[in-house]
Order: sequence, then structure tokens, then C-alpha cells
Amino acid sequence: MSQQPVQSEALGELRVQIDALDRQLLQLLNERAKVAEKVGEIKRAEGSPFFRPDRVAQVIDKIMAANPGPLHGEHVASIWREIMSACLALEAPQRVAVLGPQGTFCEQAAIDFFGGAANLIYCANFDEVFHATAAGTAQYGVVGMENSSEGVVARSLDLFLRSPVHVVGEVSLLVRHNLLRQTPGDDGIEVVMAHPQALAQCQGWLSQHLPLAERRAVSSNAEGARLAATNPKWAALASERAAAQFGLHIVHHAIQDEAYNRTRFAVIALPQTMATPPASGKDCTSLVVSVPNRPGAVHDLLVPLKKNGVSMTRFESRPAKSGQWEYYFYIDIAGHVSEPHVAAALQELQGLCAFYKVLGSYPISD
Repeated sequence: MSQQPVQSEALGELRVQIDALDRQLLQLLNERAKVAEKVGEIKRAEGSPFFRPDRVAQVIDKIMAANPGPLHGEHVASIWREIMSACLALEAPQRVAVLGPQGTFCEQAAIDFFGGAANLIYCANFDEVFHATAAGTAQYGVVGMENSSEGVVARSLDLFLRSPVHVVGEVSLLVRHNLLRQTPGDDGIEVVMAHPQALAQCQGWLSQHLPLAERRAVSSNAEGARLAATNPKWAALASERAAAQFGLHIVHHAIQDEAYNRTRFAVIALPQTMATPPASGKDCTSLVVSVPNRPGAVHDLLVPLKKNGVSMTRFESRPAKSGQWEYYFYIDIAGHVSEPHVAAALQELQGLCAFYKVLGSYPISD
């Protein structure tokens, strides 16, 4: 009988220790923030960029290497990203355009890259994200590029062709689609709403479990969740974040047809906002090209890459919409434009192209 009071007393002592440590942490965090404000003043005077993802990565790598445990490395990284994001917000809040409304995977990708203190600007579609970034309404934008099961996001590729922005980073996000609605069960669902890519990624499950429900494409999964909150006969495919945002029940978890379903998001900016990030040792260079319409022209594109030992990781074609059966080719290669073998390959490649544009050279996401 005496065991319980002893345990309660020990628990109380531990909570006192935690409270004291929390106060110490808060004091240290505010001291760090004061130093960050001074850094911001120097950057402002010099005209230096406030946000440097390479610096964020360096700090997090050092902290993870010095981590003695028992905290897991990925949790330490997450904590420090938020600390740096909060300090950056004191220097200069970063405006980031994302696909809205709140609760999209695009929003989550932006938070993963910039931290939760970023000032997010919600856009109705990726066209608006590109426009906001190019016009300077937002300093950065985040757009979907490619899904592991459904392939490229075609609209994003088309928008890159004419936009002055370039890619400065990427986020690879594990995407789990949940069936959301006002009530707990799935009886009486007449309409399922989601972004076209999400509907495609869940088509097998929907055909088996909701074969009679209409599949209605909307601008984003979160928009589908917002609409589902207005009608008890409607459901949405969206994230747990969207369920919490719009007060919906998660009727079924993770219904995507491919369990390992990832979407790759690109972080975009004007070159004057952020120049090409320095080589990190794990980089990707994206470009779009077109070639004269003659036999062997596409094959010739591959020769400079092979000759210089450059690996191609993606090759996509999109119609040029000229009415002449011409195509643009979107290519990802392993490596950074500053590396000699990559630079040599690209110089030779450019000489073969009727159109040539480097979309960005940036660190790849883990």
C-alpha cells in the first residue's frame, strides 16, 4: 500500500525537474533568437539572403552528429528545423505560396522545408503558385512535380516552360490518402472528391468499396475536404491534417492503391530571390529541351550524358502545342551544374537543342 505514495512522490520530483529544464530551454532559445535578430540586421545591411537551406542543412547535420541520445535523430532534426524557422521569422518572415486551402500535402511539404513559422499564402491552383512567386507576392512557392505511382504533374511541367522561376529545393513526402466525411461510417456516400491525382491513386480501392459513388475532381484534396464538410453525402480523399482542419471523421485510413506512395514537391523562387544552391554532394539538375524533328535527334541527346558519365534519372515528354507534333523533353540528371563532368555534358547537350533551359540544380530530398 505504501508503494503508490512513493511512486507519486518520485513522479512529482521528476515533473519539477522537467519544469526547471523547460525554463532553462526557454531562456536559451530566447538567447539564440536575440543572436538571430543581430544576424538579420547584418544580412539586411549587406543585402544577403535571409533564408539559406544549405545553412539549415549544415546546422541540423551538426546537431544530429552531436546528439548523445536518447532522442532519435529525426526528432532532433524536426525540433531544430522549427527552432531555426522561428528565429528566421524574427529576421524576416518568409512568404511561401502553396496549394490551398489549409490541409493540403503541398502545405505539409512547405512546412517540412521552411518550418512552421513560414508565412504561407494559399492559392487555388499551381498556376497561382507560379504567378505569386514570379510576381514577388511570395518569395517562394511549392508545387507538386511527380508521384511515385501516377507519374508527373503535367501542369507543373507546362508552367515551368515559360516561368522565370527556378527550382531551389525539393521535398519528398509520403502521401497517405484517407476517406473523410461528416459521419463515421461509409454508408450513403454519393460523391467522393479529391484532386485528380489522388482519385487516380485510389481508383482500385474506390472501385471495390464505393463502386457507385461519383468521383469528382476538385482543385486540391483539402478543397474536397472543405466541400465534404458541407454535405453528409459527400466524402473526400485527404490527409489527417485536413480532417482536423475541417472537423471530419476519418472513415478509412490510407486507402491509396500503392502503400509506398510518395509525391515529390519542388521549391521554386526567382533567381534574384535565391540563386542556385551550392553543390551538396547529393544533387539533381532539372532541364527542359527540344530538338529538331529529324531521325535520331532524341537518341543524340543521350550521347553527351553517357560520354561524360552523367546518370539520367528522369525523362518525360510533353507536347509543344505547336500543331507540328513537336515535343519538349523534361530531363533530370544526377549531379550539380558546378561539377565539371555535369557542366561538360550540358554544354554539349545545349549545342544539340533547338530549345534549352535549366530549371534548377538543387539538393535532392532524402
